[in-house]
Amino acid sequence: MTQLSSLDAELIQELGDLTEDDLEVIFTPKECRTVQASMPEEGVELDPHVRDCVQTYIREWLIVNRKNQGNSDTGGFKKVGSRKDFHKTLQKQTFESETLDYNDSSSQADPGTLRMLCDVSGKSTFTSCDFDLRSLQPDPRLDGLLQHISAEDFERQNEEARRTNRHAELFSLYPSVDEEDAVEIRPLPECPKEHLGNRILVKLQTLKFEIEIEPLFASIALYDVKERKKISENFHCDLNSEQFKGFLRNHTPLVDPSSQAKAAIFSVTYPSSDIYLVIKIEKVLQQGEIGDCAEPYMVIKESDGGKSKEKIEKLKIQAESFCQRLGKYRMPFAWVPISLTNFFNVSTLDREITDMETMVGKNSAGERRTLIQSRRLSEKSLSLEDSYIGPNFKATTMTVNSFFKQEGDRLSDEDLLKFLADYKRSSSLQRRVKSIPGLLKLEISSAPEVLNCCCLTPELLPVKPFPENRSRLHKEILEFPTKEVYVPHTVYRNLLFVYPQRLNFANKLASARNITIKIQFMCGEDANNAMPVIFGKSNGPEFLKEVYTAITYHNKSPDFYEEVKIKLPAKLTVNHHLLFTFYHISCHQKQGTSIESLLGYSWLPILFNERLQTGPYCLPVALEKLPPSYSMHSPEKVPPQNSPFKWAEGHRGVFNIEVLAVSSVHTQDNHLEKFFTLCHSLESQVTFPIRVLDQKITEANLEHELKLSIICLNSSRLEPLVLFLHQILDKLFQLSIQPMVIAGQTANFSQFAFESVVSIANSLHNSKDLSKDQHGRNCLLASYVYYVFRLPNVHREVSKSATSSNHPDPRYHTFGRTSVAAVNSKLLQARVMSNSNPDIAGIHTSPDEEVKNIMSSKASDRVYNRMSYYSQGNNDTPSSTTVPRPASKKHFHEELALQMVVSTGMVREAVFKYSWFFFELLVKSMAQYVHNMDKRDNFRRTRFSDRFKDDVTTIVNVVTSEIAALLVKPQKENDQAEKINISLAFFLYDLFSLMDRGFVFNLIKHYCNQLSAKLNNLPTLISMRLEFLRILCSHEHYLNLNLFFMAPDTAPASPNPSISSQNSSSCSSFQDQKIASMFDLSSDYRQQHFLTGLLFTELAAVLDAEGEGITKVQRKAISAIHGLLSSHDLDPRCSKPEVKVKVAALYLPLVGIIMDALPQLYDFTVSDVRGGKGRPTNPDEEQEGGNPVNQSVALAIAGNNFNPLKMSGAPLSSLPYKQYNVLNPDTTRNLMICFLWIMKNAEQSLIRKWIADLPPMQLNRILDLLFICVSCFEYKGKHNSDKVSTQVLQKSRDVKARLEEALLRGEGARGEMMRRCKTPAGNDRFPGLNENLRWRKEQTHWRQANEKLDKTKAELDQEALINGNLATEANLIILDMQENIIQASFALDCKDNLLGGVLRVLVNSLSCDQSTTYLTHCFATLRALIAKFGDLLFEEEVEQCADLCQRVLHHCSSSIDVTRSQACATLYLLMRFSFGATSNFARVKMQVTMSLASLVGKASDFNEEYLRKSLRTILAYAEEDTAMQATPFPAQVEELLCNLNSILSDTVKMREFQEDPEMLMDLMYRIAKGYQTSPDLRLTWLQNMAEKHSKRKCYTEAAMCLVHAAALVAEYLSMLEDHCYLPVGSVSFQNISSNVLEESAVSDDILCPDEDGVCSGRYFTESGLVGLLEQATELFSTGGLYETVNEVYKLVIPILEAHRDFRKLTLTHDKLQKAFDNIINKGHKRMFGTYFRVGFYGSKFGDLDEQEFVYKEPAITKLPEISHRLEAFYGQCFGAKFVEVIKDSIPVDKTKLDPNKAYIQITFVEPYFDEYEMKDRVTYFEKNFNLRRFMYTTPFTLEGRPRGELNEQYRRNTILTTMHAFPYIKTRIRVIQKEEFVLTPIEVAIEDMKKKTLELAVAINQEPPDAKMLQMVLQGSVGATVNQGPLEVAQVFLAEIPADPKLYRHHNKLRLCFKEFIMRCGEAVEKNKRLITSDQREYQQELKKNYNKLKENLRPMIERKIPELYKPIFRVQNEKRNSFHRSSFRKYETQLSQGP
Repeated sequence: MTQLSSLDAELIQELGDLTEDDLEVIFTPKECRTVQASMPEEGVELDPHVRDCVQTYIREWLIVNRKNQGNSDTGGFKKVGSRKDFHKTLQKQTFESETLDYNDSSSQADPGTLRMLCDVSGKSTFTSCDFDLRSLQPDPRLDGLLQHISAEDFERQNEEARRTNRHAELFSLYPSVDEEDAVEIRPLPECPKEHLGNRILVKLQTLKFEIEIEPLFASIALYDVKERKKISENFHCDLNSEQFKGFLRNHTPLVDPSSQAKAAIFSVTYPSSDIYLVIKIEKVLQQGEIGDCAEPYMVIKESDGGKSKEKIEKLKIQAESFCQRLGKYRMPFAWVPISLTNFFNVSTLDREITDMETMVGKNSAGERRTLIQSRRLSEKSLSLEDSYIGPNFKATTMTVNSFFKQEGDRLSDEDLLKFLADYKRSSSLQRRVKSIPGLLKLEISSAPEVLNCCCLTPELLPVKPFPENRSRLHKEILEFPTKEVYVPHTVYRNLLFVYPQRLNFANKLASARNITIKIQFMCGEDANNAMPVIFGKSNGPEFLKEVYTAITYHNKSPDFYEEVKIKLPAKLTVNHHLLFTFYHISCHQKQGTSIESLLGYSWLPILFNERLQTGPYCLPVALEKLPPSYSMHSPEKVPPQNSPFKWAEGHRGVFNIEVLAVSSVHTQDNHLEKFFTLCHSLESQVTFPIRVLDQKITEANLEHELKLSIICLNSSRLEPLVLFLHQILDKLFQLSIQPMVIAGQTANFSQFAFESVVSIANSLHNSKDLSKDQHGRNCLLASYVYYVFRLPNVHREVSKSATSSNHPDPRYHTFGRTSVAAVNSKLLQARVMSNSNPDIAGIHTSPDEEVKNIMSSKASDRVYNRMSYYSQGNNDTPSSTTVPRPASKKHFHEELALQMVVSTGMVREAVFKYSWFFFELLVKSMAQYVHNMDKRDNFRRTRFSDRFKDDVTTIVNVVTSEIAALLVKPQKENDQAEKINISLAFFLYDLFSLMDRGFVFNLIKHYCNQLSAKLNNLPTLISMRLEFLRILCSHEHYLNLNLFFMAPDTAPASPNPSISSQNSSSCSSFQDQKIASMFDLSSDYRQQHFLTGLLFTELAAVLDAEGEGITKVQRKAISAIHGLLSSHDLDPRCSKPEVKVKVAALYLPLVGIIMDALPQLYDFTVSDVRGGKGRPTNPDEEQEGGNPVNQSVALAIAGNNFNPLKMSGAPLSSLPYKQYNVLNPDTTRNLMICFLWIMKNAEQSLIRKWIADLPPMQLNRILDLLFICVSCFEYKGKHNSDKVSTQVLQKSRDVKARLEEALLRGEGARGEMMRRCKTPAGNDRFPGLNENLRWRKEQTHWRQANEKLDKTKAELDQEALINGNLATEANLIILDMQENIIQASFALDCKDNLLGGVLRVLVNSLSCDQSTTYLTHCFATLRALIAKFGDLLFEEEVEQCADLCQRVLHHCSSSIDVTRSQACATLYLLMRFSFGATSNFARVKMQVTMSLASLVGKASDFNEEYLRKSLRTILAYAEEDTAMQATPFPAQVEELLCNLNSILSDTVKMREFQEDPEMLMDLMYRIAKGYQTSPDLRLTWLQNMAEKHSKRKCYTEAAMCLVHAAALVAEYLSMLEDHCYLPVGSVSFQNISSNVLEESAVSDDILCPDEDGVCSGRYFTESGLVGLLEQATELFSTGGLYETVNEVYKLVIPILEAHRDFRKLTLTHDKLQKAFDNIINKGHKRMFGTYFRVGFYGSKFGDLDEQEFVYKEPAITKLPEISHRLEAFYGQCFGAKFVEVIKDSIPVDKTKLDPNKAYIQITFVEPYFDEYEMKDRVTYFEKNFNLRRFMYTTPFTLEGRPRGELNEQYRRNTILTTMHAFPYIKTRIRVIQKEEFVLTPIEVAIEDMKKKTLELAVAINQEPPDAKMLQMVLQGSVGATVNQGPLEVAQVFLAEIPADPKLYRHHNKLRLCFKEFIMRCGEAVEKNKRLITSDQREYQQELKKNYNKLKENLRPMIERKIPELYKPIFRVQNEKRNSFHRSSFRKYETQLSQGP
């Protein structure tokens, strides 16, 4: 085998040599809170159990650490600096979108500019060049642009420039992997530590009463009313003055500083609103009841003076005498409760039950991996300070002004809790209990975990830090939690609390009244045996030998509330007991009598059956001196004495006490006590029988009892099990490997110990009170394995026998008598059975021989004739000798593996369910084994025994089978399988660091094969394998494990032995193999690079798969690859370029996979198309970006699928893709960044060779990939990121869908991209599968852009900085790739095709928001392209060239100098080469002109000042270009620039009217008119107008613009070719709009198809015509003009039929059906528009003066709205005081107007039709379409008033005729004709009555009937309140026959109107009768009554006829009479005057 090359060897060394061990064993000292660790008293020999506990609490943590941890961790970051400061190293990228001045575009117009517009309105804007370009200063020119240089040199220079200042690590700019997928992150368990709840600091500041006469003593404790429990120990505090302290000096000779604390830290684990802080106050005992002693405090005030002072002095003297005599006795005095509700965040208390109960062991788990974002991964993390103590819990001072007096007969805690419950419910307690005025000041605040002051633990140990200045002492107060706290003990604590509760001496002699109890802790029966272990109270010694309870005066059955806190000795004996001595205290001072009178004794032994006694007791009281040895018995069971013994109450219990232990050595659980006792009996020298609880155990039954106790361990309560978890597990693991001899027989506990561990693991996992991490690992067990577990320490008492060679293999011991029978016979036959099972193979001695051997070797060495002990096993400590390891030694990892293999039944199930625990135990024990045995230098393959390897293989196989079995079960089991799968992966991950890697690879291979064989569900299978592989691949030596340095063809096949095992490798160069295969996932690759091959196989499979849930799995797969590459990129070991090249080579097959997945990638370009490709700077523009007539969308409609045009650079539609799941945006982005990383870091020459070998279709795929990449990594900027999602939601989905359909029709790049996501033609199996998917714009913006809600400005700036650098770097990588493609394919035949593709990508990148850095390089590449492929570019790539012109021109208007100069140079070069190629660059001239026209029309982020400067620069280039001076080129350039300049002049005007949409449209209309001779430009301006209309939501007008554009195209096509299916010019469009005929004005000589550059745009084709018309239909539909849709499709359908495009026809007819459905359903509900006449008067308006227009406004626009808008706008132009709105509509007399003001007259107008027109205008639509005539009415009287009486009210009707019909391409049209006619009062009355009658008729005939409408109209006609209306009209005009015969006809007409009116009223009343409900009957009767009354009043007038009208005066022969026409009246009058 050949050796590695020197470079490869060096690389391996850098990445970590595989032979070196990755794991190291570290001993970490425990963090101790106190200055000295809590330890038992010195000089005492401890019990074995206590010794073990103490040892556990003080020993170091044993942690197995990874040496290379963090080097390749997913999401890790370089050690040189944190991610936090990373952004400081980045260069700020400059983006156009962030440098624009947003105010430029909205500058307001002034009067002068308005006039200017009007002045130039007649000129042709195309020729107006009124601004001299030469007067400007050009920008600096690029050096060397005009010099001749070879294309190769140019490219080389560009490449060198691009390579400088590049960012080395692409992934440092990219957001890190999603934690949801980051399964490889193993949370670091929280270090076990002492439990601290919510800590509350209480400082006692003041305690005063009205009078100060004696010392007072306070004690504070917490009580929980709901739980009825005291939840803290007492804190004693003394605030007495020095004077009062002096009163007690005789009784307190020593005062320890610790007793002077005035601040306490309370701990509350379970906060609640029911917790109270209770302060109790005592005083020195004095004569009298509590009430008597308290009275002076209630009645005397020190402030009163006079007699009060005397009384106080007297009381003080009295108190002093009591203090001196009775100073050591106390009496109750007062108390006060303080609720802590306000101090806990009560809003979180609802969560307590669920969260706080699980608080214990709840880990705010960190991470073993350092994520870029250091978020915590624990499923239930909890920070007490944050979550449960209110955030506003600042230091709060509480002041209490009154105290409750203590009641002598209600002193117990039970009484206190009742008081508190009453107090919480109401304040009635204050009325029932006397209160004492006083002052108590407390400061309550939240206490941090570490205090910067002197603090003592409950054991009085100083807490770190403990400053020198010890003035402010704090005490931590022990908590008694209301519920269990599940945190294992980690510190030594051994406290006992004694609570005397009640004494009943009611029947005792009269002397027993003032009773106190002296309490002592005795170590013997002598009086001197009292131990100083009782904690002192305030202002005294730390420890006392005795303590007295408070005294209730004259009470024979007192209650006590005393708490006696005792520090228990570490070693307890039978002599230790509590002694209670009862005294009567004399308050009177009698001569010769003692203060104390002895009443009796009682006691309580501390141990009972060797166990600590706790709980409630009722003890009898002995009335005589106690007999000897009394303490050996409990007082209830004292043996009979020689002399009778006197007891109170006949030996009945009269004294109630409770004893509570808080101990980390006493388990207080029977099962645990028994287990520990029996275990220690084996290791210490004990004499049998031994006593365990109440049973005696002999040596013979020790084994049985120990096994029983092991089995019963899990029966213990959960709390003690958790508290002593570390000791229990340590003991069980010791039992499992300790060879044991009991009574001379070998005993084996391995199986029992193992099963017990399994059972405990099961209990802990199943408990809902204990927390788990995100992998489902119990936090307590995880913490134990990580920190606590160490190899069991095997005892060596009988070391001699250890060297005996007679011992059989100890593994046989495991199958001793106890376990062989338990092995399932089926398991023995199973294939997966361990080869190491001694029952299967191997010759062994019989059990009898085994026993004999053991006996012979060890019996002689028994100590104390003892036959039970631990035999010496292996403790795996480093050996000083080289003696080989004895065969009898058991190793923990081997024993554990064997037990896992042979487990059966429920145990086996639990082992696999919680396999993570056993795997981690295995790994940690193996690591210690390797560490201890100095095997690190050995070969890995010989490090562990073959039998152990067999067991591991078996375990992996069985676990894999278990996973497969669970996956076919319900979902709940799936989750379990996932957790087991992750555990197995972590196990193998760890084995890589310990075992032979070839062996581990084999295990992985078996795993994959086994899962594949057993699972059919593809998504589940891949998901499992992916998570498995992801974890393995996160190994720090992943690259070496994959042999990334090996050549692809000669490396050994994996699974392979590790390198260290082989000590050799092979290598060859890349060139030996065909380059293309390196990019394929070949079988050779999969064998060679095993893990990566597996991962890629899964990725390829999941991308190709279909089915439910596959999307999530695809995300997982891509996330895994992304995480891997990210870790390599950020790994300091991979920072060298040569290493990255090698790593990238390993990932080359990923490129092939991505290319195959091209149809599945999310298409970011679609959202960009809608965005208009420019970066919108104004919210409205972006909001409307989705409009169907967006310029870029229109450009996408280059051709369609019936037009056999060449596909340039867009091969996608030609490929037979099936229907795929489309990846979501985030997943696509992750895949794209991986692709770019490989392209960036791979060997560039290799990439070029690969490209050169690729077929054209594959090359086009790469270009498509790059096209998507450009949009994928577009910079979103700070300005736009916030509004991304909100604006999208405002879009109507159906508009998007329709626009999408319009796009799909196109052949351009964007159309292709759109089509990919739809069902291809001919495959209609899955229609609508991805419906609307592409339009969810909110999905295209990655999370980073949308998570901006709570970020500070600094964070946003930082994010924008990183994103800007990412966008720049990504685009530069794309540019590098394009250069590679250009260079590699230069010699190929398909370069024309490729050129189009490359250009397409470049244009796309130019249309995105790019940094100046990128643009500089991009323009350089473009110039190289122009120089290299000039001919092809101008001849073949016409469309791309047009796009290019537009984008370059756009950048010429940039505000950034660098960008502008680059763009100018590129544009000039484009012109120059086009001239050289064709000697006439007419086409480029036309494209540039059209591009500018299009740019101007948008007028968003474009600045004409900068563009003019650019034009001047181009002119300077032309003038300086000496080589071209002899040609006509400079003159042509100047002509072009002059034209462009004139367009810019129009732009200036457009900017001025940005705020006046009507004026803006007029201007654009004029510009379009000016291009009547240039169809291409007119079309562009029509589209610009359409876009503006769309932004204003004027969809109908936008559609009309497109119809006009289509008519223009039709004119051209009809001249070009004569097809019957095409429209015959604009005439064919008449049915759509009569206005379209104006497009036919273009004459034949102008539309010359032969002239180069004219009508060469993509719209002047059949597909372009169809595209325009289809867009128009979408807009007509949006505008509600469904009838017009039909007319448009009448033109489209023949074209589609001619091309047999049946798919399109299907869609067309579907849309027609929808349109007709809408007509039927919406009918009259549609609202088409409101019209107003607007007249302008005043010289300020310039040419607008005295002009009238009809404005079309949106439906339901009110007059005040338009009035306000126009007034506001012109007010801004001329000043508000110069603008006046004329309020009426009467004709304006200009002579009466102020010449200095501008007047606007606005009138509402309605469409007007002649009667003959109404016959044709039947439908509602017809009455609102094609409108040219409008009418408004003006009421007036002859006297000049607008209103008058009925008989003098005239009306003027004015009819206006407009120049064009509405709707038109503008929303205001000039009035060209005005007619007026006047109605007389009677004619006015006739019109009004006709109108009223019509309203009635409509209401009656409405279907379905509308009762409310009918009643409303009826009420207005006949109602009592309004019947004067019609009646008054009749009385005025019909009461008398007119005197003037001219009015006869009108009189008669009005009479007939009334006749019809009253008839309609009758019909309405009858109809209403049928419609009303029962409750409206009265209303109906009222209506009927009013109707009858009106009818009666009208009858005489209706029936009176004018006789003259009915005489046969003349005959009218077949003559139609029009009563409204004035001539008919005249005719009648003439004939009448010529009467007979």
